[in-house]
Amino acid sequence: MDIKVVGVVGSGIMGSGIAQTFALAKLDVVLLDISQEMLQKALKVVRTSVQSMVKRGKLKEEELEAALRRITTTVSYADLARADVIIEVVSENLEIKKKVFNAIDEVAGPNCIISSNTSSISITKLASMIPRRSAKFVGLHFFNPVPAMKLVEVIRGLQTGDDAFNAMMQLAERAGKVPVSCTDSPGFVCNRILIPMINEAAFAVFEGVATPKDVDQVMKLGANHKMGPLALADLIGMDTVLSVMQVLHRDFGDPKYRPCPLFNKMVDAGHLGRKSGKGFFEYKPTAKM
Repeated sequence: MDIKVVGVVGSGIMGSGIAQTFALAKLDVVLLDISQEMLQKALKVVRTSVQSMVKRGKLKEEELEAALRRITTTVSYADLARADVIIEVVSENLEIKKKVFNAIDEVAGPNCIISSNTSSISITKLASMIPRRSAKFVGLHFFNPVPAMKLVEVIRGLQTGDDAFNAMMQLAERAGKVPVSCTDSPGFVCNRILIPMINEAAFAVFEGVATPKDVDQVMKLGANHKMGPLALADLIGMDTVLSVMQVLHRDFGDPKYRPCPLFNKMVDAGHLGRKSGKGFFEYKPTAKM
């Protein structure tokens, strides 16, 4: 399949990173969100990110401008009609995703491949929301920060056809990523292993075994991790970590996936990590763009 245009629905941290990645891979990108204000903020984030690559000598100035010109922003789903692939990157809420996929279904071309960057929701369930396109529905799970992280989990739902799946494996490679094939299972591979580790680290704090700083120090020095699990939870976002643990607990029905009660308290308090300025650790507020 000759993919020339990628649609991205959602311009947050993940959506803007995905848009940047494909633009740098010399693909045209249509980036959609609900307001021009959000889209302009996303473009500023992309420009800042790409400028840092220029400063580090990884990109030339003219390549920066060419990549930015490849990104078209819109608030209209009709502008996605020319996309060969459309990737949904909205919040982990089933009702919101259903509305997004219904809107995509109305405008996408007959050969368009539909994808989701979900980190926890079943690809089979999402594909069932647009049954006439379910054979062309593939999970495409990027990791934060998208421009830097090489891994992409490519997830095959029960309905996913070989042509669509292979096309997404090739697209990830074209974007400079390392695609790993996964079947549809709660948490896929990375989150099924990673999030329970973070959950256990939170239990160690909750039960008074050690402070967040000491838990992270143990894992960095004892397990050779570059980042401690609780600092990583702050980077991911406490609400996202809790959501994934709840999915694992519900879908596997195994008590070992019970979310640590500390996550519920932190989410209720608005202590979501880096994006709120406070989580297991405190962070300086990010300057507004």
